[in-house]
Amino acid sequence: MKEQHLIALDLDGTLLTDDKIISPKTKQTVLNAMDEGHIVVIATGRPHRASIDFYHELGLKTPMVNFNGALIHHPTNKLWEALHSPLSIRTAHKIIHTCQDLGVKNILAEVKDDVYLDQYDEEIMSIFQTKNDSISVGRLQANLKEDPTSILIHPEEDKIQKLRAELDEHAELIDHRKWGAPWHVIEIVRAGMNKAVGLDKISRYFHIPKDRIIAFGDEDNDLEMIDYAGVGVAMGNAIDELKGVAKHVTHSNEQDGIGQFLNDYLKLNTRAM
Repeated sequence: MKEQHLIALDLDGTLLTDDKIISPKTKQTVLNAMDEGHIVVIATGRPHRASIDFYHELGLKTPMVNFNGALIHHPTNKLWEALHSPLSIRTAHKIIHTCQDLGVKNILAEVKDDVYLDQYDEEIMSIFQTKNDSISVGRLQANLKEDPTSILIHPEEDKIQKLRAELDEHAELIDHRKWGAPWHVIEIVRAGMNKAVGLDKISRYFHIPKDRIIAFGDEDNDLEMIDYAGVGVAMGNAIDELKGVAKHVTHSNEQDGIGQFLNDYLKLNTRAM
């Protein structure tokens, strides 16, 4: 019998094509892996509301990592011990004040699936609004009254470096990541939160050792996860820093990189769609 592996999939730039869909070939390979007894989980910076449709598309019944590890939960098993690690409201207001002093386009806070947007903005709404959203628009300093799971900053492109340098002053309280193009968004979560934290909790739950954890990613929010996994795989379109950490590099998200790697590494019994 083949050894069981835990397979962790980032979404954007990894499982999803540039058109934000799962390609038929990659989907079938993931389903084949599940049929052979391997465990598949999603580990994403996205919130639950923006990842649950892909979870259901793959027919998953496993825990999920959202907000880069700030929320680790099981969408189909409410008895599973969820872990929610938000920023303190005091820290959140301090960060919001810092960003407003520097002058940013907009700020958005998320409390799990509830969204608070500082100023109405069609561009931001187009990124964040899904059919599952609850969005409140208005001054964040007044409207945000709970510890947020994450804060998203939409800066002017030429102010990104200065803003991140300012955020580094709060390194003991927060971690911040920059999204890939085309959205120059900085995501802030509680310090110490990353996808590896989620992967560690899930792998212990399933009793899967590190050497049988396969993780795929493409951006800087995947660094800890790819480094943690025994089989860390960078996509062909990944940033150079991630490729330097990864043990393997596969084809890009547009070339079914996940499918190709899993077929080769796990020697799956492939089936056509």
